[in-house]
Amino acid sequence: MKIAVTSASGNLGSAIVKSLIKEIGAANIVAIARTPEKATYFGVEVRKGDYNNREDFNKALKGIDKVMLLSGMDVPENRIVQHQNVIAAANQNGVKKIVYTSIIGDEHGTSFSPIVNSNRQTELDIKDSGMEWVIDRNGIYIEPDLEYIPTYIQEGMIKNSADQGKCAYTSREELSYAYSKMLLEDTHNGQTYNLVGEPITQTQLAEYINQVYDTNLIYVSTSIAAYKEERQAALGDFLGNIIAGIYEGIRNGATNILSDFVIAASRSHKLPLQMIKDFLDKNN
Repeated sequence: MKIAVTSASGNLGSAIVKSLIKEIGAANIVAIARTPEKATYFGVEVRKGDYNNREDFNKALKGIDKVMLLSGMDVPENRIVQHQNVIAAANQNGVKKIVYTSIIGDEHGTSFSPIVNSNRQTELDIKDSGMEWVIDRNGIYIEPDLEYIPTYIQEGMIKNSADQGKCAYTSREELSYAYSKMLLEDTHNGQTYNLVGEPITQTQLAEYINQVYDTNLIYVSTSIAAYKEERQAALGDFLGNIIAGIYEGIRNGATNILSDFVIAASRSHKLPLQMIKDFLDKNN
């Protein structure tokens, strides 16, 4: 059996490759990356795959039984076509199963909604593909907040527009474990799962960070408009809009949802405090 992982040089893709190596060994895995040189450290076969290039995937998916399709990072209208390139190439090569990293989020009314809806279109395209499939809607990663801790410490606070909304954070480590299970276990075929952890507020997030890092952070809520303006100034219009839309969705309750993680992974999702401790241990 050969399993291919797209975007294998990225943070989530590399975590999934490492998890699969533990389960089935390097010989059964193909890492696909737009820049193959960035994925050579795994010790698995590496093939070139640019989402914009259908021919790349016609070649990259030869002899592949299952595909782990990671959502692209382009603007929404481009993502749909890019994912269709992979789906069509998978069909052409007789791939039997595709597992897709979709996302939770508000489908209407925020600047993140177009991203969510582009993922929903890919979900439909996969369901119509004729292959076996599993759709997984990832929660919001906790790692970006933890990577931002030096800035939080400098400012003395976590400030965003989530207000008292709860976010069911996950981590790339937790997701990679669940994805390896869903790729290998056919009992998940035909299912759509929400891969999230325990919902917490931003105040709780600050308290957990304080416990682990011995900091004194507080949470400060700002308006949706003010936070969007701030993020656009710092990150540019495209990425700033996305980040602002995510926090607006948290505020509106879009990320406070029930988890299917235990069904997908056959174990409970790690609690937020444990994920923060694990991140510190890994990065010390």
